[in-house]
Amino acid sequence: MERRVSMADVAAAAGVSGQTVSRVVNDSPRVDPATRARVERAMTELGYRPHRAARALRTGRTHTIGLLASTLATVGNSRMLQALADAAATRGYALTVVTLGAEPDVAAAFERLSEQGVDGTVVLNEATAAVRDASLDRGARLVVVDSPPDDRFAIVQTAHASGARAAVEHLLALGHETVHHVGGPSDSYAAAERERGWREALRDAGRTVPDVARGDWGAASGAVVATELARGGATAVFCANDQMALGVLGGLADLGLDVPRDVSVVGFDDVADAAHYRPPLTTVRQDFDGLAERAVARLVHAIETGETGGTEVVEPALVVRRSTGPVG
Repeated sequence: MERRVSMADVAAAAGVSGQTVSRVVNDSPRVDPATRARVERAMTELGYRPHRAARALRTGRTHTIGLLASTLATVGNSRMLQALADAAATRGYALTVVTLGAEPDVAAAFERLSEQGVDGTVVLNEATAAVRDASLDRGARLVVVDSPPDDRFAIVQTAHASGARAAVEHLLALGHETVHHVGGPSDSYAAAERERGWREALRDAGRTVPDVARGDWGAASGAVVATELARGGATAVFCANDQMALGVLGGLADLGLDVPRDVSVVGFDDVADAAHYRPPLTTVRQDFDGLAERAVARLVHAIETGETGGTEVVEPALVVRRSTGPVG
């Protein structure tokens, strides 16, 4: 059997004491950056992996982060799961996941996470509404992705409203009189913010604000409302996510309408396949990796210092492709 690399091996390779290696492993601030880098380089070269259970006994921390989500079925949530797992791994943390399901019981979900020994929890998107309404321990180490201000936890979010505004202004600049909106679920903070940005952009431009066509984040709901949009004479549509935009594209094609000659369509997220839709989708790109990195960094800071609260906002970017064009 191959011998496990020890702290002593790392210390010898890095030219430091075993105590210094222990401090690096346990994230102690009492190591200067150059020494820390040398120790971490030796760990990588030797393939050293800290023994998680032993470290938990020494430090009282498991180096495990919880993720609480309503569902992982949506593309955005599954993308965030991957990004969070990657961001946690780079900091030496494992990730354990609990979903709320159709009938959320937040207390039971947090109990399950506690039983698994998590040091803190990231709460994702739609689950934030249930968490905001719950009675939370003031000392809970939580970072919430997408939430109104709340001093009980730290918040990391995309500037959804400004992303929506960029989409609307792009369509208006192409000569469209107004922009219709396919909104996400009414209980979603992100959907509400995107709808707010759409509405404010139209009002600021002095344009008519059409009724919202409501979807459920899925492509099928976008396909259903495509007929409604066509009957309403829409020439430009902003969808609250790319999956609904995909459904709108398919629904319009089934009606014999051309995109973008007859109707321009914009999505939100810039999922991996968006560039390969037919036509390639103009969309608002969310920085999922950036959101995850900031959420994990905030949570690790809370775990290590006990400091909670504060909000970080990540700006999205409009990506113009071939699904938008001038009025035909």
